[in-house]
Amino acid sequence: MRSAGQSSQAMSQTLSQIKKQTGRDRLLILSAILLLWFLATDAAPVLDPFLFPSPRKVALLLWQDAPVFGKSIVSSLYLLVSGLFLAVVTAIPLGLVVGWQRRLHRAIEPVTNLLGPIPPIVYIPYAIALLPTFTASSVFVIFVGAFWPLFINTVAGVQAVEKGLIDSARTLGVNGWTLATRVLLPGAMPHILSGGSISLVMAFILLTAAEMIGATSGLGWYVKYFSDFADYSRVVAGIVVIGCVVLLLMTLFRRLSDHLLRWRRVRQ
Repeated sequence: MRSAGQSSQAMSQTLSQIKKQTGRDRLLILSAILLLWFLATDAAPVLDPFLFPSPRKVALLLWQDAPVFGKSIVSSLYLLVSGLFLAVVTAIPLGLVVGWQRRLHRAIEPVTNLLGPIPPIVYIPYAIALLPTFTASSVFVIFVGAFWPLFINTVAGVQAVEKGLIDSARTLGVNGWTLATRVLLPGAMPHILSGGSISLVMAFILLTAAEMIGATSGLGWYVKYFSDFADYSRVVAGIVVIGCVVLLLMTLFRRLSDHLLRWRRVRQ
């Protein structure tokens, strides 16, 4: 019979092999997409070059407009991080309280069912008109869009914590703040991170939409600005940059999630 250490090492090697294989598969798919794009627009063009620029042209524009993209990314990330930060520092604490207090949850559930499903994008024109600056209105809309998935999943996560775990903690004299931070929060973390993933995607969608309506900088503004001049090569370049930024953010978030949930691998 193999020891626990040998089993852990074998599992680590298996996970490493899976990650390497997944990386190769993703690279293969990306290469196939780029090849098809090149064949359809450059090598044997079958698509309208006005609407479907070649990879070479897009790559050239990415190089030429690199300073503009740099400023746009900084501008967009500032709004994104601001809105997400406000959502995190309000949704998680409130979700812990509401999830723990059943009576409060029953009272507030109708409000959640009413406001939660409203598409946050409908708030954009009103927020721009109501708030003094575009920055404030964008942060507000991003906050609203990111708040509800995080809040709802935090509540669900707290309610999913095993009752036996809570009872054991109370037996040891754990109550109040310590119970919330040492038992409820870690126990709800899988749900919280699931909601965080939804919030991140929702926040970026709202960010881009807001920038396309009233911004003078940012990735959404870049795409909208050049689409108004029918410069679809730059529109495609902007879409490529947006896709890369989203990919990077989701990768970082996934690694953060793996780090925060590393205890699950230990238990398994």
